[in-house]
Amino acid sequence: MRRRGRGERTPLNAEINVVSLIDVMMLLMIIFMITAPMMQGGVDVSLPKAEARPLNSKSALVISVTRDGSIYADEVKLSLSEFRGSFKSLAAQTGREGVYLRADQGVPYGRVVEVLAIMRAAGVGNIGLVAEPEDVAK
Repeated sequence: MRRRGRGERTPLNAEINVVSLIDVMMLLMIIFMITAPMMQGGVDVSLPKAEARPLNSKSALVISVTRDGSIYADEVKLSLSEFRGSFKSLAAQTGREGVYLRADQGVPYGRVVEVLAIMRAAGVGNIGLVAEPEDVAK
């Protein structure tokens, strides 16, 4: 075996070792497969049951009213006065496909009417009320 002298350079290795890159890619894929179902976020609302068709549009603005009367625009909590002041601009930015109202079945009817009145006053005409489909046992 010949020793290198002082002035000799080592030959360059022009090959890329992709085995370690594949290992990292597979690890990331497994992590995303495990965490993706957990990232299904949203506001926890117990919807009333009714004969309802499935929703088609996913890009619409979703307004949620929880059992304690809290209002959420998508996942951002707002007070009634904040909702009144900011809903028109929210609907103009993200509500092009319409606005969906998800209200918990335990929310007082008056609170839902207040939220609907604010939405109508902002000029939004395409408002959908979200409900769970009924369990039809035949």
